Amino acid sequence: MLSYQHAYHAGGPADVHKHAALAALLTLLTAKERPVSYLESHAGRGCYDLSDGAALKTGEALRGVAMTARAEHPYWKAIDAVRAEAGEASYPGSPKLAEALLRPQDRMTLMELHPVEHMALSHVMGGGRSGGPTVAVHRRNGHEGLRALTPPQPLRGLALIDPSYEVKTEYDETAALALEVWARWPQGVIVVWYPILPEGRHAALIGPVMAVAQEAAMVDEVRFRSPPARGMQGSGLLILNPPFGAQEALADLREMCVRVFAPVYAGAPG
Repeated sequence: MLSYQHAYHAGGPADVHKHAALAALLTLLTAKERPVSYLESHAGRGCYDLSDGAALKTGEALRGVAMTARAEHPYWKAIDAVRAEAGEASYPGSPKLAEALLRPQDRMTLMELHPVEHMALSHVMGGGRSGGPTVAVHRRNGHEGLRALTPPQPLRGLALIDPSYEVKTEYDETAALALEVWARWPQGVIVVWYPILPEGRHAALIGPVMAVAQEAAMVDEVRFRSPPARGMQGSGLLILNPPFGAQEALADLREMCVRVFAPVYAGAPG
């Protein structure tokens, strides 16, 4: 949806879950020298300023990244690399986080339809960082883009699907997209983020995918320590074709997030 602005939520608890998991998965995929592709359907602006009005208005970063313990983890490796370049108040969206962890032999393809966000993304990503991956930025619908661009080259890689879910039908549409991309690109790791709301709308996403993928998929969910009375109470990831070691890597990241996530989380649809 063109009305969504992620700047209000940058660095919040959901971002910590999504980005720490993404950093862990990309680290698993790049453990060997073989090149990888990284695709993102809803890239946003790439990098955010946590000192600007939008971030300060919600204060979500104060309950998210600010409460996350510094650790020897690729999540903090990426944050430190971006802050060295853009300043201590900066917070990497998934494009900058991925760029910080990828290598010259890797390729990134980013899609963003919102004109203002796309312009900011193009500026932030530029021609790619020195010594980093090749980066292509597209202004296009992420659903159409992923269908058109998969399977990519190199074949080994990861696609992140991260819509706003402002419309109820996006859960069903995202389920269909994830399954289609997986069918087109069986070598790829397909990661879908979703919010956990009191209404349980994410069941419309998880149910159809798990019914088809079964053991080839995993779900990772966290609940927030200080959820709002209404609204998002947790964060979920649905991962098709998870790389070897994914389960352990996602469990490990919670050690640095004990002040962000509730101690009990669901590792299965819920």
